[in-house]
Amino acid sequence: MTVTEMDITEDLIRDLLREQYPDLADRPLKLGALGWDNQVWRLGHDLAVRLPWATESADALLRKEHAWLPGLAPHLPLPVPVPQRLGEPSERFPRPWLVTTWVPGEPADRAPVTRGAEAAVALADFLTALHRPAPEGAPEGRGRGGPLADHAEGFANGLASATDLGLIPDPDAVRAVWEDAVAAPEWSGPPLWLHGDLHPANVLTANGTFSGVIDFGDLCAGDPAYDLAAAWILLPDGAAKVFHEAYSPTPDAATLRRARGCAVLRALSGLHIGHAGDHGRPGGKSTWGPPARASLRRLTGG
Repeated sequence: MTVTEMDITEDLIRDLLREQYPDLADRPLKLGALGWDNQVWRLGHDLAVRLPWATESADALLRKEHAWLPGLAPHLPLPVPVPQRLGEPSERFPRPWLVTTWVPGEPADRAPVTRGAEAAVALADFLTALHRPAPEGAPEGRGRGGPLADHAEGFANGLASATDLGLIPDPDAVRAVWEDAVAAPEWSGPPLWLHGDLHPANVLTANGTFSGVIDFGDLCAGDPAYDLAAAWILLPDGAAKVFHEAYSPTPDAATLRRARGCAVLRALSGLHIGHAGDHGRPGGKSTWGPPARASLRRLTGG
């Protein structure tokens, strides 16, 4: 069930553009992707239109991206969807919407990295550039960027249900990674800018390496371990070490322990979404299962 109780169509988007940004209304338009929060339509060769459709929170997330991402994007070494125009709610469509730059590439859940070392350096360079102290008033994450212990119940429930479904061959090994992460000292530095949602569908690839990062709806300030978890989630076997050597400053042992716990949380979520996709359930995506299983194998040494 979507929050937007209307069909989002090409005709609707053209009407919105004619009302608010007529200089863009005659560009070619086609559906690009159906995300958790937004639909993405490609507009010409270099722009996209993002419209909220599936969650109430999507409105605020789009406005957050419009407010903060243009200031961060010029300093990032990978392309990101930079907001260009903000569409305001109207009688035709009662929610805000965005025109952004289009980022080419295929999501990593459908086109995984094959050039591991090159991708590891590209990801490390991106996060080194992003992870700068955030200013006063920077947005807080939706349960991201803070103490891992806040997720103890979610971890326990996710592990139990994945085990019951037969998705976890060694739950004790997964639990050991989590418990070590929760026991690690908390982040004591300043809150850093975080992407907050670096799963395989939000990172694009081309020619075997990363070509862009999308969906900054969870942009927030906090503990960099939440993003550093991507080394186990996005990279192939053997590439995490290259990533950690390329990332600056070199993560300390406590941060890496917390990052492994964040990666376990992400992998458990991916397992459930992949399983739902395998069984044709709403919200499921079969392509999320393989990278989640590979992540847990790398994290537990299984």
